[in-house]
Amino acid sequence: MNSNFSRNPVLLIHGIFIKSGIFHKMSAYLTQLGWSVYTINLSPHWGNASIDELAQQIADYINKTFAPEQHLDIVGLSMGGLVTRYYLQRLGGINRVQRFIAISSPHSGTWMAYTLWGKGCIQMRPGSAFLEDLNRDAALLEKLNFTSIWTDWDFIIVPASSSQISAAKEVKLSVFAHAMMARHSSSLKAVAEALSEPLKVHD
Repeated sequence: MNSNFSRNPVLLIHGIFIKSGIFHKMSAYLTQLGWSVYTINLSPHWGNASIDELAQQIADYINKTFAPEQHLDIVGLSMGGLVTRYYLQRLGGINRVQRFIAISSPHSGTWMAYTLWGKGCIQMRPGSAFLEDLNRDAALLEKLNFTSIWTDWDFIIVPASSSQISAAKEVKLSVFAHAMMARHSSSLKAVAEALSEPLKVHD
């Protein structure tokens, strides 16, 4: 792995029903490789808050934690990828985040969201007004290093191909089950590789 680049701080954003503890293994792994890793507990985390409300929590945390000129990288797991996208696309995050890695995020929704009725769950349903709006200008994300990591063996993101998005570099893994995507050795390696990529050069 190329060690001759400056590492940005990395912020890990969890998904629904879980908190930042899901990243215990990933945080330790990245820290050992030399990154400064930060996590945030979004609240409430049961899908009853809207994705845009949770994104504002990310914006507030970043503004309080990092100097205005500090660039950073974000890893968003599952719904955390959509929360991060809202921050990037609607709250100005695109101007300070340089690498964004979405892990098993339902960019086109998941049918599992029909089993729940919270505001965030309704927003994650395929074809929702929220997703239609967010996907309308998803090409904005091509400005940064955007990687989407996903697996066919994902039974929470249904269909699993909903994690595909044209603005991202795609990394498809053979990892069994949604929850393992934050812990499996191949996921950890893929995240570290994405965080090590040289930044895009823009004219």
